[in-house]
Amino acid sequence: MRNFKIFGLIIVSFTIALSSCVSKKQLTYLQYSGKGKDYSLKEEDSRQSVTPSDYKVMAYDNLFIRVITPDPQWSAIFNTTPVGAGGAVTEESASLLGYPVDVSGDIEIPFVGKVAVAGKTLTQIKNDLDSIFKNYVTDASISVRLVNNFISVIGEVNAPGRYNLTKDRINIFEALSLASDLGAYSNRQKIQIVRPSPYGPVIKEFSLTDRSILTSEFYYIMPNDIIYAMPLRGRSFQTNSAVWTLFLTTITSAMGVIAFFRTL
Repeated sequence: MRNFKIFGLIIVSFTIALSSCVSKKQLTYLQYSGKGKDYSLKEEDSRQSVTPSDYKVMAYDNLFIRVITPDPQWSAIFNTTPVGAGGAVTEESASLLGYPVDVSGDIEIPFVGKVAVAGKTLTQIKNDLDSIFKNYVTDASISVRLVNNFISVIGEVNAPGRYNLTKDRINIFEALSLASDLGAYSNRQKIQIVRPSPYGPVIKEFSLTDRSILTSEFYYIMPNDIIYAMPLRGRSFQTNSAVWTLFLTTITSAMGVIAFFRTL
């Protein structure tokens, strides 16, 4: 029976060791897809790679609009803060001083009125505003920026959080690098993106282990995306391995005690 007890403990230890191991294949990005060792994107595939779409403004977004004119008085009318050395704009102030998009998809500009912006890109909105402001002032320079230009990275990553985007478009790997990469127990074959749309959130699931991601619609990230890194199945067992060890060791010990008293 002593041998049986030792054998039980070995089985327990072996099971826990296997559950905590993650293979190299599970951790490797952009693996070959069975097309040979020298597989790479063909030139025609490269031309067909997904061009990132320009973000289209939706209700409840927040736009920061700056109007600069040769006449400071006109600039003061259309801008909520003065333009110049004392009027530096931070992300926080841009959020407070921006133009919220209402449920109807409009923003309201002083002395101009409501302007429809939902469903339009920032470039299209700028062009519309250029035409509108020609009726008020000549030689106006207008810039439009999305204030809520951020993404959230959650789940099995090393540094989950909400991150501001400093450029117009980034890809999925750049987004994950903001969160210090995926964790060792992240399921790289099941990454999810929750993407807002005018009709409600859309969930997209894809794999980072296949090179086909480079030509996928999921390769580029959009503002307000939520990236969720799902854990591997063994993650929960590994997290609670101490509990399982204690539980199974207790059972094995109890079996040994019972066997001992039976021999008396």
